[in-house]
Amino acid sequence: MKANKAEIERALKAPTAETRLFLLHGPDEAGSRALAKRLAAAMGEEAERIDLSGAELKADPARLADEAAAISLFGGARYIVVEATGDEVLAAVEALIEAPTAGNPVVIVAGALKPSSKLLKLALAQRSALAFASYAPEGRDADRLVIEMGREQGLTARPDVARRIAEGTGGNRALIAQELAKFALYLDAAPERPQPLDHDAIDAVGAAGEGGDLSRLVDSVSGGDAATLQAELLRLKSEGVEGISLIRAVLRRMTLLARLRAEVERGNSVAAVMGSQGKAIFWKERDAVAAQLSRWRSDLIAKGMTRLLDAERQVKASGGLGPIAADEELFAICRQAARLR
Repeated sequence: MKANKAEIERALKAPTAETRLFLLHGPDEAGSRALAKRLAAAMGEEAERIDLSGAELKADPARLADEAAAISLFGGARYIVVEATGDEVLAAVEALIEAPTAGNPVVIVAGALKPSSKLLKLALAQRSALAFASYAPEGRDADRLVIEMGREQGLTARPDVARRIAEGTGGNRALIAQELAKFALYLDAAPERPQPLDHDAIDAVGAAGEGGDLSRLVDSVSGGDAATLQAELLRLKSEGVEGISLIRAVLRRMTLLARLRAEVERGNSVAAVMGSQGKAIFWKERDAVAAQLSRWRSDLIAKGMTRLLDAERQVKASGGLGPIAADEELFAICRQAARLR
C-alpha cells in the first residue's frame, strides 16, 4: 500500500506483524535511509540487523523470506535491510509476501523507481507492504529540516542560518548532514552540550565555498555565467549531486527574486528592498542578489520558475532524460540571464 509521511513514520516507529515489507524509494535516498533508521531505533540497540544486497537476493530469491522467518541467534529482535536498485529483488519480495510466516520486518531502500517498476507495483498492491517515496525538501520544509538535523548534532540555528545551509545544499539531506557534522566538530557541539550555529561559524569552516555547496551554481545561473555553470555542474556531478537538487536550489533563488522584484515594481528602489531584508539574505550574497534583482523582470522570473518546475517533472518522469533535462534548463536560464546584463 502507498503510505504518506505520517503513516510511514508511525509504522516504522512501531512495526507490527501485519507489515512485512517497507519499500522506501524516491530520488532522496538520504531521506529513505533516515526513515530506515527509525526502524532500527524501534527494534532497539540489541536487535540483530541483517544486511542484504539486491545482487544477493537476485542470485538467491528464497533467502529474504528465510531471513524474515528466522529466529535471532541471540534470542532477541531481528530485522533485515536491503539495498536494491529496482526489480532485481522482485522474486525475493514475492516469496516474502507469499511465505506462511515472516516475523522479522524487512526494509528495502531502492532509490528512484519508475512508475512501471514491477517491485513498486507489487508493494502498492499488497496490504502487507508499505511504500513511500522520498523527495528532497524545499522552501520552509528544508529550513525546518536543517534546524531539526542540527538539533540532533547539538546545534541551534536561527531561521536565517538554516536557510543559508538549505540553499547552499539544495535541500539535499546527505549534504546537509555533512555540513552539520563539520559545524558540530568545529563548535564541539553535542546533544548534551548544545552550541549556537551562526554565520561566523559557517564562514570559519568554509562551507560557503567548497564541498557540496550550491551557491556558486545558483549565482552562475541567475547571473548568466555559463563558464562557471559548466564548471560547477562537473564538480557537483563528481560528488554525486545533480538533477532535482540543482533545480530546487535555483528555484529557491528565483522565488526570492520574484518576491523582492514585486516590491521593486511597486516603486521601491533595489537598495531599499535589499535593506528591508535584514539578515534574511546572507551578507556575502547580498551584492549578487541585488545585481540579479536589478536585471530580472517579474515576467522573466515567472517564466524561469515555470521552466524549472517543468524540468523537475521531466527528471522525475519515467523514460525521461533525467539529470540531462535539469542541466539543459539551467543553461537556458543562464543564457537568459546573460542577455539581461
